[in-house]
Amino acid sequence: MNRENDPIIGIDLGTTNSLVAVANEAGPVIIRRTPDGAEDSGVVPSFAAFDPATGRITIGAEARAHAVENPLTTVFSIKRLMGKGFADVEHELRFLPYRVVRRAANGEGRDVAAIQINGRQYTPPEISAMILRDLRARAEVHLGRSVRRAVITVPAYFDDAQRQATRDAGRIAGLEVLRIVNEPTAAALAYGLDRSENATLAVYDLGGGTFDVSILGCHDDVLEVLSTHGDTHLGGDDFDRCIIQLVQNEVGRQFGLSIDSPAIKQQLRSFAENVKIRLSELGSAPIEIDLGQGRVYRRTLTRDEFEKMIAPLVERTVDSFHQALADASLRPRDIDQVVMVGGSTRIPLVRRRVAEVVGREPYTALNPEEVVALGAAVQASILAGVNRDMLLMDVTPLSLGIETLGGAMGKLIMRNARIPARATEMFTTFVDGQTNIKINVLQGERELAKDCRSLGVFELKGIPPMPAGLPKVHVSFLIDQNGILNVTAREERSGKQASVQILPSHGLTAEEVRRMEEESYTFAREDMTAHRLIDLRNQVAFDTHKAEQALAKVGDLLEPDERRRIEDSIRQLRRLAEESDDAERIFQDLDRFGKMTVHLAEVAITAGLKESRTG
Repeated sequence: MNRENDPIIGIDLGTTNSLVAVANEAGPVIIRRTPDGAEDSGVVPSFAAFDPATGRITIGAEARAHAVENPLTTVFSIKRLMGKGFADVEHELRFLPYRVVRRAANGEGRDVAAIQINGRQYTPPEISAMILRDLRARAEVHLGRSVRRAVITVPAYFDDAQRQATRDAGRIAGLEVLRIVNEPTAAALAYGLDRSENATLAVYDLGGGTFDVSILGCHDDVLEVLSTHGDTHLGGDDFDRCIIQLVQNEVGRQFGLSIDSPAIKQQLRSFAENVKIRLSELGSAPIEIDLGQGRVYRRTLTRDEFEKMIAPLVERTVDSFHQALADASLRPRDIDQVVMVGGSTRIPLVRRRVAEVVGREPYTALNPEEVVALGAAVQASILAGVNRDMLLMDVTPLSLGIETLGGAMGKLIMRNARIPARATEMFTTFVDGQTNIKINVLQGERELAKDCRSLGVFELKGIPPMPAGLPKVHVSFLIDQNGILNVTAREERSGKQASVQILPSHGLTAEEVRRMEEESYTFAREDMTAHRLIDLRNQVAFDTHKAEQALAKVGDLLEPDERRRIEDSIRQLRRLAEESDDAERIFQDLDRFGKMTVHLAEVAITAGLKESRTG
């Protein structure tokens, strides 16, 4: 079927709310039609509810309205579980009234987080697909035709597994996901529609479950992402939890009660969200909860109290902002405008702290909850050929590479590299006759493989047995326009090739991302020294092995003293590499060994030439 003329919609699949938009020559618009043809705000709460009696599934506002009545069968904040393993989200479970369980993935023993409802398990992509189907139905009613293609946005700091999970959700919903676009970049696309001058923008995106900040250069109708930083586990949900924990702690102290049943969890979550929203407009908000048996918990929460509770969370976003600026080699005064994205940017403390960072009030004219969907529609219009005047250049948030001999991290693509991105490096073997090479694909900022995260492992098999160092294995990394990684390994002499699209069962936790980055700076000198030691020890093993091979063949052609010196040096160099951590000393001794064996190499080459002529 020819789909070239089918419409392409833009979707913001959010933690708290989702929206769908479409663009034409006049620009992008939020679709405000429901699947049954009625008009609404266009904001679809990211809720899915399962009726235990009828099996009926409801999405959006209706599902949210009955969440307290049906806490075990109403799913929300599913975006926080996308692409995650069960172990990654265990700390999250105490806040969720519905049941999250382990589910084996791909028959490989790895586990993912799944939701158990009415005796059936649903993966996060399946739940997200239900929300996407509702958005797709809205678009079809609005356009009066079938919709099969979409652009979907994700947080800039979503890793490969989370992006793959989002694509899977689209496919389950019957959508061909043409492009995955980072949310801050989408926001900048929407903002850039009415800008003709060159500018440097910062997009501060604080939603319900995730945070990103991106620095972009806007010039000559090109939006280029200069850097990005963020946290896939920081957002409005965490602000709500500050209120929830306050209430739970105070009720425990005052009444000796533990209020953590599924129904109470769902009620508190909704209640805390409403209090948070009120405190964005008013200086205080009353809290009153009937605990039964004549016990009533009452208190007034002031904005000052709330801001003190959430201040550490807001400061984490400020730290990310400064890191993004540093990565782009910019200072706060270089930013022409800050665009605020996400419902949580309505919080006064958030806006105040951002203004303090850049020295000016942030730009808030665009609706922060709609701007990402509008930008997704702009990207959709570019792909559809409607808008040819805008070019988008995005970046990858974390470095990618492979594990090399000795446990080093060989980086091929550095973080904040522009995507699409391709990098190729040549590797070889260090063992004679090696026919298989295992390739461990890594993500992270440290110099050693053990300190990075493995995304997947595959093998290049069937290499003809050759002496160590002779095979030439070209490893290529390709990050496509969706930020998804493809890896290819090819041995040049035999033509043997293996490739894989990295499909890990779960991704990085926010804490691991922060740890990777912080430790990459804290341990930079130590890591580089460790990496150099690994490289030098590998070179010692390789050079001494080759020297031994040469001595076995032509050692009798050398003077006895020369042969003895080389044999002694081989033993001493190997002992030094094994026992010493002094990289400089190993380097100097290896250099001396190389000079000492020049004559041996010449003799071996001459003997080889004579042998080939006589043969």
